[in-house]
Amino acid sequence: MSVKYGLPPIASADARIFVLGSLPGDASLAARRYYAHPTNQFWRLLGGAIGEELHSLDYEDRLQRLAERRIGLWDVIASATRKGSLDQAIRLPGHNPLERLRDEFSDLQAIAFNGGAAAAAGRRLLGASAPLTLIDLPSSSAANTKSFAEKAAAWAIIGEYAGP
Repeated sequence: MSVKYGLPPIASADARIFVLGSLPGDASLAARRYYAHPTNQFWRLLGGAIGEELHSLDYEDRLQRLAERRIGLWDVIASATRKGSLDQAIRLPGHNPLERLRDEFSDLQAIAFNGGAAAAAGRRLLGASAPLTLIDLPSSSAANTKSFAEKAAAWAIIGEYAGP
């Protein structure tokens, strides 16, 4: 099994919140785009949280809107071996240096974890003393069996940190 490597962070210098996933799935890695699989609900959930129709935009326009709204994207895991795209299949993870977010983004107020695997590893890496609000969100993956409405209610908190 080969090692899969994640994507670089995407954020404007004034980002107030980062949404961190675990490790992009195969469709996203192949496209070199965050949340590229058509069944992943990420863009609909995030768009609903900030009151924008992100899922209907081209990828570059989505990223521009996130920059305008001071939202960054990255992942907790930098590399791992994994058969398929499920978090449960991740083996030998190498983690991204999340502590650098505090140093490089002076306006950063919160980190939201997209799913349980991202939250478990991210909280461990950042430690309990992180001077940031840490938010656990239900996974945007279609493999998560919560209803879209339940997910959307939890994801709405992102709107509190997004810029105008």
